[in-house]
Amino acid sequence: MDLRQMRYFLTVAEERNFTRAAQRLHMAQPPLTRQIHALEADLGAELFVRTPKGVSLTEAGQALMDEVPNLLALAQRAKERALLASQGQSGRLDVGIFGSGVLDVIPRILARFHAERPEVHIVLHNLTKSEQIQALRERRITVGFNRLIPPEDDLVVETVLREPLVVALPEAHPLCKKTSLRIPELSDQPLILYPNLPIAGLAQQVMQAFVREKAIVRVEQEVEDVLTAVALVAGGFGICVTTASSTSLRLPGVVYRPLESAYLREIELSCLYRQSDESPVLAAFVAMVRDFASQAASHKAKPAAKRKA
Repeated sequence: MDLRQMRYFLTVAEERNFTRAAQRLHMAQPPLTRQIHALEADLGAELFVRTPKGVSLTEAGQALMDEVPNLLALAQRAKERALLASQGQSGRLDVGIFGSGVLDVIPRILARFHAERPEVHIVLHNLTKSEQIQALRERRITVGFNRLIPPEDDLVVETVLREPLVVALPEAHPLCKKTSLRIPELSDQPLILYPNLPIAGLAQQVMQAFVREKAIVRVEQEVEDVLTAVALVAGGFGICVTTASSTSLRLPGVVYRPLESAYLREIELSCLYRQSDESPVLAAFVAMVRDFASQAASHKAKPAAKRKA
């Protein structure tokens, strides 16, 4: 019993006549009759009773008639879903995210992808950098977003954008009077660093910049995420070097100032995925990320070109 026989059966059942059914199917009557006989032999039951005017359904035929439209509809749906999946229009996308990355860029990328491909189910996983790398290798996520990703032979790392850095200060801090800050001005100030993880990240970049610019590093607190860091700034524990997207955390008592540094001007946001992954959904997502990155770079370059002119 195959789908073609099901379609033949349904047409004969609806027309109640082999000649009209054959005309509707654009085929000769003898092959149609042979296919119906083959179906009856396969089922072990007669489906039609021949009458002078055509045919009528037997009990077995009526029982089959009750199911065939649903079977054909399911088959068509399966075909359509398979086609969508092959084009990256449906399926599942497991995305690794992290603290400050969800404050601006990543939600915009995901929202755009969802709007373009609503049949793709997006599942978010809040993971550290090392956890994302492990999850990719174990195929628990499809793609990740993070910063300062070390080279890995089996992973592809693509830069999405480069984000400027700012200094978060308690609103009563004397440095708030300045419009921008340099690292020497932050020397010996109580610092709140994040993330406090063994793998290199923003915290290590900040400390290296302090050393290069001969500023005293005085670590007050080391925390896991940007929200905790900025909350501690609001509480007056110290200052924090963070990304520009963190300014969306409008916590009372916090003031942000641009950071000017020869060694710590900006930090990249990258996406990472398995080099061997041929998923159509991933290919579509990466293409959209590249387009987003290109637009972001173009937007960033325009003001610079205008100033140069």
